[in-house]
Amino acid sequence: MNDRIFEICSSFSNEVLKKDMGLFFRSIHKTLDHILYGDIAWLLRFEGKENQVPEFNQLLYSDFIELTEQRKEWDAKIINWASSVNDAWLLRDITYSSKVDGKQRIKKAWLLAVHMFNHQTHHRGQLTTALNQIGYDCGVTDLPFLLAE
Repeated sequence: MNDRIFEICSSFSNEVLKKDMGLFFRSIHKTLDHILYGDIAWLLRFEGKENQVPEFNQLLYSDFIELTEQRKEWDAKIINWASSVNDAWLLRDITYSSKVDGKQRIKKAWLLAVHMFNHQTHHRGQLTTALNQIGYDCGVTDLPFLLAE
């Protein structure tokens, strides 16, 4: 889905990408950047590199081409990470400090992994609605149909 959305968005001007569309993070660009932020934050935590997690609610990549390149790079990292996940990892506790409220939490790894993917899906749903409103159809987004492709 990331590839599909970025392919559609690559034809847009900066004006369209950065227009306030009423999304949680206002624009298409900022929403794409926020999704990447979440993926970076969780993957770094999963790898024991919490000290490298960027600060919350700051634009990571203001240039769309750079954002696209980073999206592809982090998607490859997520695929690589996912191939190494096993039952023992999923059942372990992960301690992390929230960049949103500063509180330290301890949660099961499986829950945080599910959250990472749910977070992506949540915000991509907002994007597909915004894209549809400006005349672009992302196609089928249901997981069972995507896996069939």
